[in-house]
Amino acid sequence: MTEFSLEFPRAYGALTAAAIFRAQPEDFQVDEELGYVPSGAGEHVFLHIVKRGENTAWVAGKIAELANVNVTDVGYCGRKDRHAVTAQWFSVYLPKAPEPDWRLLNTESIQLLSASRHQTKLRRGEHQQNNFVIRLRDVQTEDRNLLQQKVDAVFAQGVPNYFGEQRFGLGGNNLREAEAILVGGKRYRDKQKRGLMLSAARSYLFNQVLAARVLANNWANQIEGDINPQPSGPLWGRGRPLVSGALLELEQNALANWAAWCDGLEHAGLSQERRSLQLIPRNASWSWVDNDLVLHFSLDAGEFATAILHELAQLQNQSTEVSDPA
Repeated sequence: MTEFSLEFPRAYGALTAAAIFRAQPEDFQVDEELGYVPSGAGEHVFLHIVKRGENTAWVAGKIAELANVNVTDVGYCGRKDRHAVTAQWFSVYLPKAPEPDWRLLNTESIQLLSASRHQTKLRRGEHQQNNFVIRLRDVQTEDRNLLQQKVDAVFAQGVPNYFGEQRFGLGGNNLREAEAILVGGKRYRDKQKRGLMLSAARSYLFNQVLAARVLANNWANQIEGDINPQPSGPLWGRGRPLVSGALLELEQNALANWAAWCDGLEHAGLSQERRSLQLIPRNASWSWVDNDLVLHFSLDAGEFATAILHELAQLQNQSTEVSDPA
């Protein structure tokens, strides 16, 4: 059985600090911003909900149960962490049926903030950004000034835009399933689950290319042949390569051992895309609360907060969360 390493090289050198991560849900707070206001009219009800210690799919099921609809009629922009406090949006398709009393959703772990009508269903990745407040507890470091300088550099210059290990499942299980599909010909009746496995495969290949660029110390540099204004890497699929020259050669070398996966993704019908190699947080700040380091920053949809943390400290993760908090 293939073993998949989920350790990727760091751009800012070896870690010199350690901290406790996710000791309680409040240590990882996410506020999802749609980037627009529901119109107030339409066939869908938009629910703004704060959840604590619950996963997104479970909340969607509760909404479907209360509204007496199929769970497929409930939309959301992304799966938010379970071991966290997260504010996010859900949509419910209710074109004619009377609305239930949405306040019945309220429990110790769910709080309804608002309900409003809109014309369209929420789709994955539709939101504008996520705002994070992350508390790293009991930080251990021999040089606090050095850690503070690294935090400043990370916030100012950005980090490698790795897909987080959440994308790959507990212990890389999604990658083993992806290999079974791409190489072993395994079939899935569940199209959504199959799609998640293929997405994990594309993400892992992207990380391989980005890791090679980090090791070469050119991950933030534009290389001849890139079509994007900023350094980018491949999300593999069918069609002619979107880059050429030196960059195409670099990426082909980085993926030389993954030819079977690349071929499988092409035959799966996915098209070539590009993704930025550089993640630069916005609205970033930090502060000390006793010996805890509190980080504030905003990321676009599809970017992972764990890419920031990856450069700062060795984390003792006290949750077993494997959801996808992009």
